[in-house]
Amino acid sequence: MAGGAQQDDEEITGINVTPLVDIVLVLLIIFMVTANFIVRETVEVDLPRAANGGETVQGLVNVVLDKEGKLYFDGAAVSEADLRAKVAEAIAKDKDTRAIISADQSIAYGQVMRLIDTVKGQGIAKFALNIEKDVAPAAAPATP
Repeated sequence: MAGGAQQDDEEITGINVTPLVDIVLVLLIIFMVTANFIVRETVEVDLPRAANGGETVQGLVNVVLDKEGKLYFDGAAVSEADLRAKVAEAIAKDKDTRAIISADQSIAYGQVMRLIDTVKGQGIAKFALNIEKDVAPAAAPATP
């Protein structure tokens, strides 16, 4: 019949992988972009814990205050004056520079605030405080 539907008895022998390739490429791009947010700590500090802490991110500059009160900028020990100079230098290179601030949990709150003021005072508007995510303890089974 001229106007009727024709029956196609051929089997489909190939699978269209175009959507699969598209999804793999999108995932590859996402993984490449987020790979920059992995922290590579060079100074050992005992980070405070928080139950609702976010994932650790990698900033353009890492500022660390260890338990002895020593400052580190991207893994190198610096004085407070050197820290100001290095942060100002980073801002001069890129106005959108961000900082990740890590401090040992035994450090006094005032010292951490002074470090934040130093970083912000040199022009870094966006910074994050590095924490270690607290793992919630498993609930104890109820006793009858």
